Amino acid sequence: MLRIFRAPPNEGDFLKLAAAFSWEIPERYNIGVDVCDKWSDEPGRIALIHKPAAGENVEYTFAEIRRLSNQAANLLLSAGVRRGDRIAVLIPQMPETAIAHVAIYKIGAIAVPLFSLFGVEALVFRLADSGTRAVITDLAGAAKIRAIRDRLPDLKVIYTIDGINADTVGFHEGMSRQSIDLEPLATNANDPAVIIYTSGTTGSPKGALHAHRVLLGHLPGVEMSHDFAPQQGDRFWTPADWAWIGGLFDVLLPAWHHGLPVVSHRFAKFDPEAAFQLIDDLGVRNAFLPPTALKMLRSVANPRARWRLDMRSIASGGESLGRELLNWGRDTFGLTINEFYGQTECNMVISSCGRIMPARPGRIGKAVPGHRVAIVDAAGCIVPDGVAGSIAVEGPDPVMFLRYWNNEPATAGKFVGNWLLTGDLGESDAEGYIRFIGRDDDIITSGGYRIGPGEVEDCLLGHPAVRLAAVIGVPDDLRTEIVKAFIVLHEDIDAGEALMLELQNYVKSRLSAHEYPRQIDFVSSLPMTATGKIIRRELRDK
Repeated sequence: MLRIFRAPPNEGDFLKLAAAFSWEIPERYNIGVDVCDKWSDEPGRIALIHKPAAGENVEYTFAEIRRLSNQAANLLLSAGVRRGDRIAVLIPQMPETAIAHVAIYKIGAIAVPLFSLFGVEALVFRLADSGTRAVITDLAGAAKIRAIRDRLPDLKVIYTIDGINADTVGFHEGMSRQSIDLEPLATNANDPAVIIYTSGTTGSPKGALHAHRVLLGHLPGVEMSHDFAPQQGDRFWTPADWAWIGGLFDVLLPAWHHGLPVVSHRFAKFDPEAAFQLIDDLGVRNAFLPPTALKMLRSVANPRARWRLDMRSIASGGESLGRELLNWGRDTFGLTINEFYGQTECNMVISSCGRIMPARPGRIGKAVPGHRVAIVDAAGCIVPDGVAGSIAVEGPDPVMFLRYWNNEPATAGKFVGNWLLTGDLGESDAEGYIRFIGRDDDIITSGGYRIGPGEVEDCLLGHPAVRLAAVIGVPDDLRTEIVKAFIVLHEDIDAGEALMLELQNYVKSRLSAHEYPRQIDFVSSLPMTATGKIIRRELRDK
């Protein structure tokens, strides 16, 4: 299977596209073989263009990725790793990360991607909960693990990619002694492949266990959100770390499924000007840019005059974009940024697509063909159009997780009947568009009104002084809650009372009197997850 949608449809063909769709999930399927080995007979096909922190860019072909991943797989097997063992990958966005994932999948082990900036407590929770047997990391990651190793009884070996310490094994040195030949395990499509821990926006992280089929389940949403990739000349990149489902399964692995090159680079801290330069220098044509990255890019003056931005598609998900960012995207890149929606447990199930449907600010798109998405009440009954409820996905679905690792109560609580409840509120309209309102615990109840923070944040972003904005509800004796905004201003803007009144009136005049922020705090930064989502819980806790 090379592509889900056999040919790009014409404008307005969404209903025809959905009606003709059917899943083709083979009984036997292995992610590592699919994204690598099937392309390796084409010796010149580029898989990865890596931009290091210093020095020349490095290119890898699919043939080289196959050879290196086979050696990495044999290294793991020689250490006693077997089918079903959990192998953590604690490396930022770089070639070894991709090689490790492909190797793990090929031998039927279970990958546990971990964010390189995690502290020791975040690591010990995930490593201990998953019962990780081996870790592939760098010396900095090994130092963190050394401090907690006595709390990790299942951990047997630590591989390091940039040197060796007394308690580590050199990843490259070990690979160099291994055979380049490997017979990959013929895994079933439903066999476990990866545990991705949730980002913890709603409590303790939970390990979402996914099967090999999860990559196939992503393909319709990835293709649709990128205006029907693959197309001639496509080249993918995202600043999102490959430790998260958005970087790994929305970019790297789907692109490799289609034999497309991926650009990799680690930003120590996201720099919007450096990101524009990377797009120009490396000829990026397709990008997944989280909303926060888009907002930071938007703060750069005159990008079209400074860089060559020959983009074909941009997809974004995690927070609703709103009119301001959509308009900026058209002005800057000459295209419509396609929004998509999903979560770690069940990703890429809703998408917009500028090629076949008009973008509607505040609407995140329609259910992607192959997925049944509805707005339901607490009992799992579908509510009428225009009525708010929980965004839910009907199972079984190939992109849906198998279960939470070591947490059956949480797994059971995620479902009502066959519906997976996302925990997000939304509403649908008669044409099938879905509006993302917010997480259940983000909704503000003020004077009898229910206010979603996204709409107010989008409005504030339209003011020329505002760089970033987050909105929460705070307790109020009269109105139950009032709207409070936390705002990061552009440089050299005076954060005085005059600006506060101006911003309040700005929202009043563009939204409504009950939605304006009665309190405003000007701040230097906002708390965010590693995937760029605002952690409103931390703002409420203050």
